[in-house]
Amino acid sequence: MSIKNTSIRFTRRMHGRWILFLLERSGPSVGGRFAAKIACLGTLPFHHRSHFANYCSKGFVAPTAVVANPLISSGKHVYIGDHLMITRNRAGGSVRLADRVHLYGDSCLETGLGGNIHVGQGTHIQPGCRIHAFISDVSIGGHVEIAPNCAFYSYDHGMMLGRPIMDQPLASKGSIVVGEGAWIGHGVTVLQGVRIGAGAVIGAGAVVVDDVPENAIAVGVPARVVGYRQETDEGSFAESSSHKHGVIA
Repeated sequence: MSIKNTSIRFTRRMHGRWILFLLERSGPSVGGRFAAKIACLGTLPFHHRSHFANYCSKGFVAPTAVVANPLISSGKHVYIGDHLMITRNRAGGSVRLADRVHLYGDSCLETGLGGNIHVGQGTHIQPGCRIHAFISDVSIGGHVEIAPNCAFYSYDHGMMLGRPIMDQPLASKGSIVVGEGAWIGHGVTVLQGVRIGAGAVIGAGAVVVDDVPENAIAVGVPARVVGYRQETDEGSFAESSSHKHGVIA
C-alpha cells in the first residue's frame, strides 16, 4: 500500500471520529448547537445531512432548527432538519417521533388546544410541510412518505356573519389518521376528520376531505378514488391501469 493511500485512509478515519465526537455532543443547548454547526461545515443541507442521525442513537437536530415544544419525545436516530420548527400553541399537546423519523427543512409541526402529533417509525416528511393539530390529533403511521409542501389541519375556523373569522372559535370534526406505508404526493392538503388507509396513494395537489380506503389511489379537488394498487407477479405493487400518468410526485 502506498504512503499516499495510507495517508488518505488515516485522514478519513480521523475525520469520521471527529464528526462522531461532535454529533455525540450536539443538542439543544448553546454548546450542543455549536457542536452541530461545526459538524455541518463543508456539508450541504437537506438530504446531505440526514445520515448524521445514523451515527448516534439520539439522532441529529440541525443547528437552525427550533424545537419549542417541551412535550416532544423522540425515538432513536431521528433527524430534524434545517429551519424546521416544532412548536406548542396554547394548551397544545405532545409531539411524538418514533425511531428513524426524518423531518426535513422549512417544515412546521404545531399543536394547540389539546391536539397531539404522532409520527410513526421510518416516516419521511419532506421540506415545506405544515402539520397543525388543534383540538384533535394528527397521527401518521410508519414508513409513510410525505412529499414537499403538504399540509395537515385537524381543525377549522367558525365562519358566522357579524364577527371576523380570525376572532371566531376553532372547531374540529375529528383527528387525521394516515395509515402505514401511505404515499402523500406534492402539495396535498388533508383536512379534519379524514382517515387515509394503509398503503394508499394521494396524487399531487389533491385536497382530501373524505376517507381514502387502503391501497386506493386518490386524486383531484376534492380527492376521489380513481383506482387501486395492484399486486404484480413478482409480489410487488403497481398502479392500477386506470392511473399511470405521473400525478403522484
